[in-house]
Amino acid sequence: MTTPKIAGTLGEFLQWHRARVTPEQAGLHLYGDRRRVDGLRREELAMLAGVSSSYYTRLEQGQSRNASPQVLDALAAALRLDETARMHLHRLGTDGAGPRRVRRPAVEKPEPGLLELLNALATVPAMVVGARKDVLAWNPLGHALFAGHLPADAPASPAARPNIAKLVFLDPETRELFADWDAKARADVGCLRLFAGQFPDDPALAELVGALAVASPEFAALWADHRVTACTSSILELRHPLVGRITVTEQGLSTADPIGQRLVTYTAPAGSPSAEALTLLAQLVGDAARIEYSPLRT
Repeated sequence: MTTPKIAGTLGEFLQWHRARVTPEQAGLHLYGDRRRVDGLRREELAMLAGVSSSYYTRLEQGQSRNASPQVLDALAAALRLDETARMHLHRLGTDGAGPRRVRRPAVEKPEPGLLELLNALATVPAMVVGARKDVLAWNPLGHALFAGHLPADAPASPAARPNIAKLVFLDPETRELFADWDAKARADVGCLRLFAGQFPDDPALAELVGALAVASPEFAALWADHRVTACTSSILELRHPLVGRITVTEQGLSTADPIGQRLVTYTAPAGSPSAEALTLLAQLVGDAARIEYSPLRT
Protein backbone atom coordinates (compact mmCIF):
# COMPACT_ATOMS: atom_id res chain seq x y z
CA MET A 1 0.00 0.00 0.00
CA THR A 2 1.39 3.43 -1.00
CA THR A 3 1.29 6.27 1.51
CA PRO A 4 -0.55 9.34 0.13
CA LYS A 5 1.61 12.33 -0.78
CA ILE A 6 0.61 14.50 2.13
CA ALA A 7 2.84 17.37 0.98
CA GLY A 8 1.11 17.50 -2.40
CA THR A 9 2.76 17.01 -5.79
CA LEU A 10 5.14 19.26 -7.67
CA GLY A 11 2.40 19.92 -10.24
CA GLU A 12 -0.12 20.97 -7.60
CA PHE A 13 2.39 23.32 -6.00
CA LEU A 14 3.35 24.91 -9.33
CA GLN A 15 -0.25 25.29 -10.48
CA TRP A 16 -1.37 26.86 -7.17
CA HIS A 17 1.44 29.43 -7.18
CA ARG A 18 1.16 30.12 -10.93
CA ALA A 19 -2.47 31.11 -10.42
CA ARG A 20 -1.42 33.69 -7.83
CA VAL A 21 1.19 35.61 -9.82
CA THR A 22 -0.33 38.22 -12.13
CA PRO A 23 1.26 39.13 -15.47
CA GLU A 24 1.78 42.64 -14.10
CA GLN A 25 3.73 41.28 -11.12
CA ALA A 26 5.85 39.23 -13.52
CA GLY A 27 6.57 42.28 -15.69
CA LEU A 28 4.60 41.06 -18.71
CA HIS A 29 2.81 43.51 -21.02
CA LEU A 30 -0.59 42.24 -22.14
CA TYR A 31 -1.66 44.87 -24.67
CA GLY A 32 -5.37 44.27 -24.23
CA ASP A 33 -5.08 40.47 -24.17
CA ARG A 34 -8.37 38.84 -23.10
CA ARG A 35 -7.69 36.33 -20.31
CA ARG A 36 -9.80 33.70 -18.59
CA VAL A 37 -7.61 33.63 -15.46
CA ASP A 38 -5.83 36.27 -13.40
CA GLY A 39 -2.62 34.32 -12.95
CA LEU A 40 0.12 33.31 -15.35
CA ARG A 41 -0.48 30.93 -18.21
CA ARG A 42 1.74 27.87 -18.48
CA GLU A 43 3.57 29.21 -21.51
CA GLU A 44 4.17 32.53 -19.73
CA LEU A 45 5.72 30.89 -16.69
CA ALA A 46 7.82 28.64 -18.96
CA MET A 47 9.12 31.70 -20.83
CA LEU A 48 9.97 33.50 -17.57
CA ALA A 49 11.83 30.43 -16.30
CA GLY A 50 13.67 29.87 -19.57
CA VAL A 51 12.26 26.41 -20.30
CA SER A 52 10.10 25.14 -23.12
CA SER A 53 6.36 25.28 -22.72
CA SER A 54 6.05 21.54 -23.39
CA TYR A 55 8.63 20.69 -20.71
CA TYR A 56 6.91 22.89 -18.13
CA THR A 57 3.55 21.33 -19.00
CA ARG A 58 5.01 17.88 -18.40
CA LEU A 59 6.30 19.02 -15.00
CA GLU A 60 2.93 20.41 -13.96
CA GLN A 61 1.08 17.31 -15.18
CA GLY A 62 3.48 14.95 -13.40
CA GLN A 63 4.80 13.44 -16.65
CA SER A 64 8.37 14.55 -15.99
CA ARG A 65 10.07 14.14 -12.60
CA ASN A 66 13.28 15.18 -10.90
CA ALA A 67 13.77 18.60 -12.47
CA SER A 68 17.27 20.01 -12.24
CA PRO A 69 18.12 22.44 -9.41
CA GLN A 70 18.70 25.15 -12.01
CA VAL A 71 15.20 24.74 -13.46
CA LEU A 72 13.63 24.70 -10.01
CA ASP A 73 15.49 27.87 -9.04
CA ALA A 74 14.32 29.54 -12.25
CA LEU A 75 10.72 28.54 -11.55
CA ALA A 76 11.01 29.77 -7.96
CA ALA A 77 12.27 33.14 -9.17
CA ALA A 78 9.50 33.46 -11.76
CA LEU A 79 6.88 32.55 -9.13
CA ARG A 80 8.39 35.04 -6.67
CA LEU A 81 8.79 32.40 -3.96
CA ASP A 82 10.49 33.17 -0.66
CA GLU A 83 13.36 31.01 0.57
CA THR A 84 11.14 28.65 2.54
CA ALA A 85 8.85 28.01 -0.43
CA ARG A 86 11.87 27.65 -2.74
CA MET A 87 13.32 24.90 -0.54
CA HIS A 88 9.94 23.18 -0.44
CA LEU A 89 9.76 23.34 -4.25
CA HIS A 90 13.17 21.64 -4.44
CA ARG A 91 11.98 18.83 -2.16
CA LEU A 92 8.91 18.26 -4.31
CA GLY A 93 10.90 18.54 -7.54
CA THR A 94 13.55 16.00 -6.60
CA ASP A 95 11.15 13.37 -5.25
CA GLY A 96 12.78 9.97 -5.48
CA ALA A 97 16.22 11.32 -6.41
CA GLY A 98 19.29 11.34 -4.18
CA PRO A 99 19.63 9.68 -0.76
CA ARG A 100 16.61 8.04 0.80
CA ARG A 101 14.73 10.45 3.06
CA VAL A 102 14.87 9.87 6.78
CA ARG A 103 11.86 7.93 8.04
CA ARG A 104 10.22 9.12 11.23
CA PRO A 105 10.11 6.57 14.06
CA ALA A 106 6.61 5.40 14.94
CA VAL A 107 7.12 6.57 18.54
CA GLU A 108 9.35 9.59 19.04
CA LYS A 109 11.65 10.26 21.98
CA PRO A 110 13.00 13.72 22.79
CA GLU A 111 16.47 14.21 21.34
CA PRO A 112 18.88 14.12 24.35
CA GLY A 113 20.63 17.37 23.45
CA LEU A 114 17.33 19.25 23.20
CA LEU A 115 16.17 17.70 26.46
CA GLU A 116 19.33 18.95 28.18
CA LEU A 117 18.66 22.47 26.92
CA LEU A 118 15.03 22.24 28.01
CA ASN A 119 16.05 21.25 31.54
CA ALA A 120 18.53 24.15 31.66
CA LEU A 121 15.84 26.74 30.83
CA ALA A 122 14.18 26.86 34.23
CA THR A 123 13.05 30.50 33.87
CA VAL A 124 12.05 30.37 30.17
CA PRO A 125 8.83 28.70 28.94
CA ALA A 126 9.98 25.98 26.54
CA MET A 127 9.02 22.66 25.00
CA VAL A 128 10.47 20.02 22.66
CA VAL A 129 8.22 19.55 19.63
CA GLY A 130 8.47 16.75 17.06
CA ALA A 131 7.99 17.00 13.29
CA ARG A 132 4.36 15.93 13.64
CA LYS A 133 3.93 18.78 16.17
CA ASP A 134 3.68 16.36 19.10
CA VAL A 135 4.86 17.86 22.40
CA LEU A 136 7.64 15.47 23.42
CA ALA A 137 8.54 17.36 26.60
CA TRP A 138 7.95 20.72 28.27
CA ASN A 139 9.24 22.48 31.33
CA PRO A 140 6.81 23.70 34.03
CA LEU A 141 6.67 27.23 32.59
CA GLY A 142 6.09 25.94 29.06
CA HIS A 143 3.25 23.80 30.31
CA ALA A 144 1.74 26.67 32.33
CA LEU A 145 2.00 29.17 29.47
CA PHE A 146 0.67 27.05 26.66
CA ALA A 147 -1.49 24.28 28.10
CA GLY A 148 -2.00 24.60 31.85
CA HIS A 149 -5.41 22.96 31.49
CA LEU A 150 -3.72 19.68 30.47
CA PRO A 151 -1.91 17.24 32.79
CA ALA A 152 1.70 18.29 33.32
CA ASP A 153 2.97 14.76 32.63
CA ALA A 154 1.01 14.32 29.36
CA PRO A 155 4.13 14.41 27.07
CA ALA A 156 5.67 11.47 28.95
CA SER A 157 3.13 9.01 27.50
CA PRO A 158 3.10 8.62 23.68
CA ALA A 159 -0.61 7.77 23.80
CA ALA A 160 -1.48 10.94 25.74
CA ARG A 161 0.97 13.41 24.16
CA PRO A 162 -0.54 16.77 23.25
CA ASN A 163 -0.29 17.68 19.58
CA ILE A 164 0.04 21.39 18.80
CA ALA A 165 -2.02 21.23 15.60
CA LYS A 166 -4.82 19.28 17.29
CA LEU A 167 -4.86 21.71 20.21
CA VAL A 168 -4.99 24.76 17.93
CA PHE A 169 -7.83 23.43 15.76
CA LEU A 170 -9.79 21.17 18.11
CA ASP A 171 -9.28 22.39 21.69
CA PRO A 172 -11.53 25.34 22.73
CA GLU A 173 -9.23 26.53 25.53
CA THR A 174 -6.19 26.62 23.23
CA ARG A 175 -8.21 28.47 20.61
CA GLU A 176 -9.17 31.09 23.19
CA LEU A 177 -5.52 31.47 24.21
CA PHE A 178 -4.48 33.08 20.91
CA ALA A 179 -5.68 36.63 20.33
CA ASP A 180 -5.03 36.18 16.58
CA TRP A 181 -6.11 32.59 16.18
CA ASP A 182 -6.33 32.84 12.38
CA ALA A 183 -2.66 33.81 12.08
CA LYS A 184 -1.58 31.04 14.45
CA ALA A 185 -3.65 28.47 12.53
CA ARG A 186 -2.18 29.52 9.16
CA ALA A 187 1.35 29.41 10.55
CA ASP A 188 0.92 25.96 12.07
CA VAL A 189 -0.54 24.51 8.86
CA GLY A 190 2.24 26.06 6.79
CA CYS A 191 4.84 24.64 9.17
CA LEU A 192 3.20 21.20 9.13
CA ARG A 193 3.16 21.24 5.31
CA LEU A 194 6.88 22.06 5.35
CA PHE A 195 7.55 18.99 7.50
CA ALA A 196 5.34 16.92 5.20
CA GLY A 197 7.70 17.85 2.37
CA GLN A 198 10.64 16.60 4.42
CA PHE A 199 8.95 13.35 5.47
CA PRO A 200 6.52 12.48 2.63
CA ASP A 201 6.47 8.76 3.46
CA ASP A 202 5.49 9.14 7.11
CA PRO A 203 2.19 7.26 7.65
CA ALA A 204 1.65 8.80 11.11
CA LEU A 205 1.95 12.30 9.66
CA ALA A 206 -0.49 11.37 6.89
CA GLU A 207 -2.87 9.99 9.51
CA LEU A 208 -2.65 13.22 11.51
CA VAL A 209 -3.38 15.39 8.47
CA GLY A 210 -6.31 13.17 7.48
CA ALA A 211 -7.80 13.20 10.98
CA LEU A 212 -7.52 16.99 11.23
CA ALA A 213 -9.03 17.49 7.78
CA VAL A 214 -12.05 15.38 8.78
CA ALA A 215 -12.49 16.97 12.23
CA SER A 216 -11.86 20.60 11.25
CA PRO A 217 -13.21 22.22 8.06
CA GLU A 218 -10.91 25.18 8.85
CA PHE A 219 -7.87 22.92 8.78
CA ALA A 220 -9.06 21.25 5.56
CA ALA A 221 -9.43 24.64 3.86
CA LEU A 222 -5.96 25.77 4.97
CA TRP A 223 -4.36 22.46 3.97
CA ALA A 224 -5.70 22.91 0.44
CA ASP A 225 -3.63 26.12 0.36
CA HIS A 226 -0.06 25.35 -0.77
CA ARG A 227 1.67 28.01 1.31
CA VAL A 228 4.54 26.84 3.51
CA THR A 229 5.85 28.60 6.61
CA ALA A 230 9.30 28.53 8.16
CA CYS A 231 9.07 27.07 11.67
CA THR A 232 11.48 29.58 13.16
CA SER A 233 10.21 32.72 14.88
CA SER A 234 6.92 34.56 15.37
CA ILE A 235 5.25 37.04 17.71
CA LEU A 236 2.25 35.69 19.62
CA GLU A 237 -0.29 37.65 21.59
CA LEU A 238 -1.87 35.45 24.23
CA ARG A 239 -4.95 35.82 26.42
CA HIS A 240 -3.65 33.83 29.34
CA PRO A 241 -6.20 32.71 31.95
CA LEU A 242 -3.82 33.42 34.86
CA VAL A 243 -1.76 36.48 33.86
CA GLY A 244 -3.92 38.16 31.22
CA ARG A 245 -2.66 39.65 27.95
CA ILE A 246 0.92 38.76 27.17
CA THR A 247 3.04 39.11 24.02
CA VAL A 248 5.84 36.59 23.54
CA THR A 249 8.39 35.76 20.87
CA GLU A 250 8.17 32.11 19.84
CA GLN A 251 11.48 30.75 18.53
CA GLY A 252 12.41 27.27 17.36
CA LEU A 253 15.89 25.74 17.58
CA SER A 254 16.42 22.63 15.45
CA THR A 255 19.05 19.94 15.88
CA ALA A 256 21.70 19.25 13.25
CA ASP A 257 20.27 15.76 12.77
CA PRO A 258 17.50 15.52 10.13
CA ILE A 259 14.84 14.29 12.56
CA GLY A 260 12.60 17.33 12.64
CA GLN A 261 12.60 17.98 16.40
CA ARG A 262 12.81 21.55 17.72
CA LEU A 263 13.27 23.26 21.04
CA VAL A 264 10.60 26.00 21.13
CA THR A 265 11.00 28.90 23.55
CA TYR A 266 8.72 31.80 24.52
CA THR A 267 10.38 35.04 25.66
CA ALA A 268 9.57 38.73 26.20
CA PRO A 269 11.82 41.82 26.28
CA ALA A 270 13.36 42.49 29.69
CA GLY A 271 11.39 45.02 31.71
CA SER A 272 8.30 44.80 29.50
CA PRO A 273 4.80 44.14 30.92
CA SER A 274 4.92 40.74 29.23
CA ALA A 275 8.22 39.90 30.96
CA GLU A 276 6.61 40.85 34.27
CA ALA A 277 3.65 38.60 33.40
CA LEU A 278 6.06 35.70 32.77
CA THR A 279 7.70 36.35 36.13
CA LEU A 280 4.28 36.29 37.78
CA LEU A 281 3.44 33.05 36.00
CA ALA A 282 6.71 31.54 37.25
CA GLN A 283 5.76 32.51 40.80
CA LEU A 284 2.31 30.96 40.40
CA VAL A 285 3.84 27.77 39.00
CA GLY A 286 6.28 27.60 41.92
CA ASP A 287 3.52 28.14 44.49
CA ALA A 288 1.36 25.47 42.87
CA ALA A 289 4.24 22.99 42.85
CA ARG A 290 4.93 23.56 46.56
CA ILE A 291 1.28 23.02 47.40
CA GLU A 292 0.98 19.90 45.26
CA TYR A 293 4.30 18.20 46.07
CA SER A 294 5.08 19.31 49.62
CA PRO A 295 5.79 16.24 51.78
CA LEU A 296 4.13 18.05 54.71
CA ARG A 297 0.80 18.18 52.95
CA THR A 298 -1.89 16.14 54.72
